[in-house]
Amino acid sequence: MRKLTTWLNAFVLIIAFILPPAFVDAQPTNRGGDVRIGAEHLSIDQAYKLARQNYPLIKQRDLVTKTREYTITNAARGYLPALNINGQATYQSDVTNIPFKIPGVNIPQFSKDQYKIYGEVDQVIYDGGVIKNQKESARANEEIQQQNIEVELYALYDRVNQLFLGALLIDEQLKQNDLLKKDIQNGIDKSKALVANGTAFRSTVDELQAQLLTTDQARVELEANRKAYIEMLGLFINKPADLIVLEKPAPPAIADVVTRPELTYYDFQKRAYDVQEDLLKTQLRPKFNFFVQGGYGRPGLNMFSNDFEWYYIGGLRLIWNLGSLYTLHNQKQILGLNRDMLDVQKETFLFNSQVTMKQQNADVKKYMELLNKDDEIIALRESVKTASSAQLENGVLSAHDYVTEVNAEDEARQGRILHEVQLLQAQYNYQNTMGNIKN
Repeated sequence: MRKLTTWLNAFVLIIAFILPPAFVDAQPTNRGGDVRIGAEHLSIDQAYKLARQNYPLIKQRDLVTKTREYTITNAARGYLPALNINGQATYQSDVTNIPFKIPGVNIPQFSKDQYKIYGEVDQVIYDGGVIKNQKESARANEEIQQQNIEVELYALYDRVNQLFLGALLIDEQLKQNDLLKKDIQNGIDKSKALVANGTAFRSTVDELQAQLLTTDQARVELEANRKAYIEMLGLFINKPADLIVLEKPAPPAIADVVTRPELTYYDFQKRAYDVQEDLLKTQLRPKFNFFVQGGYGRPGLNMFSNDFEWYYIGGLRLIWNLGSLYTLHNQKQILGLNRDMLDVQKETFLFNSQVTMKQQNADVKKYMELLNKDDEIIALRESVKTASSAQLENGVLSAHDYVTEVNAEDEARQGRILHEVQLLQAQYNYQNTMGNIKN
């Protein structure tokens, strides 16, 4: 019984470190093994799906999509005419003067204070691909953010594994607890008959009664821990704990290729660097605009007039900034280094995944071998317990020795239960590491 408690406490401590404190402090309500009215069976795949749907982070997907839509819409508006309104009032130290007089021509004296206010409309004719690049950049950024969310959501599956299989382990231990109580109660009944016949002492029954109470204590602890597991799982899947009846999962199908979302995340990051390199190319291309400017000021366009006048001009404008040539080579080198760093990160991730999978695969084989031995041990322990029960009934075995054999069989069965769930845990951990869990 002490080993049972040790195993269980160790499992609970692992979950306590994995899950946030808010989940560990939850107050459970369901009883282990109960099937309440309206309860529904829950498979581990359904738990994955519900946990994903109800996790608050999933709401961020729509926000990222809307951000991309707004960004693309704003970029597309770069093709619309742009209106600028400007004005200025200046005073200058000198003005243009004609140093001679022309007969019959009145040349005005220009004022040193000058004013103008004008509006200008620019229409893009050719922008060198800037707007198109802005749209591609928005899409690339959305892919990265969406995939980053996918990476975080994928981490939920490991939490579900811990909670689901942890509760399943306790369910099996509760069943074994019932069998243990039946064995002890059987010993009590036989001992009472011996006491009634005067062939055994009352202390024999008392020792068995004490063992029965110890078994009840173990059940109380198991039920309390199961409630905590189910309540935490209920928070993830947004279902009341009373409605959760766990289905024992079959061993998962294992893929041959790692398909974790992190790998796609690295690919999207690389694509973003490609878009940035395209932007470098657009900066070197000339831009053409059509513009119309109209205004009011002094002087106007007539160089021989010092009066306030309306005016307008229009035409084509060429903008060609070649300054980026100085930094183009270095910027491309930086992007290349960033791609190389991504390759290293991807390679490191795959290496660590391979190391983890080798350990998990070794665990799978280990638990399979242990289960084979468990069956042999249980068969032998059950045979010894059966013989002990007969000896107790005949008064040739003490209650203490009978309890020892009963506990030995119980320990063997508890070991098998633990190894069976640990095998499932190792298999589902391996599946999780491979990325074989599909949405």
